[in-house]
Amino acid sequence: MIAGRFEHYRNRARDFLDGMTFLQEDLEVFGYSSALLGIHGAISYADALRIGMGSKRLSSDNHSEATSELKSLLDSRRFEQQQGVKHLKLLLARKSRISYAAEPVRKNEAEDIVKRARRFADWAEETGKALKIEGW
Repeated sequence: MIAGRFEHYRNRARDFLDGMTFLQEDLEVFGYSSALLGIHGAISYADALRIGMGSKRLSSDNHSEATSELKSLLDSRRFEQQQGVKHLKLLLARKSRISYAAEPVRKNEAEDIVKRARRFADWAEETGKALKIEGW
């Protein structure tokens, strides 16, 4: 049952983004948290879409593979609206820096991540519906 599996990841993504939205009110204080929740929300949305399109794998630690697989699955369905893949790739490129770097996250960087995460989420929701993923 694909619907039950992908819904878990879609719901997780929505939860992460709700937390991101709540904390973005004060990015000076919660910049790391907001940014990381946005990135993880995007990862969960990518997993939901990939599972909904038939993938058996999750993003796990190799996020670049997940991005490539998402693009490949969209290409195989001749889905042209792939701007979300670009947002995902840019978000994932920042994950290690936000999680592990010694230098602080800047407010404008956190704002950009929050903005891209929201755009990716909107795209993922539209894409799931457009692809008629069962239960989306």
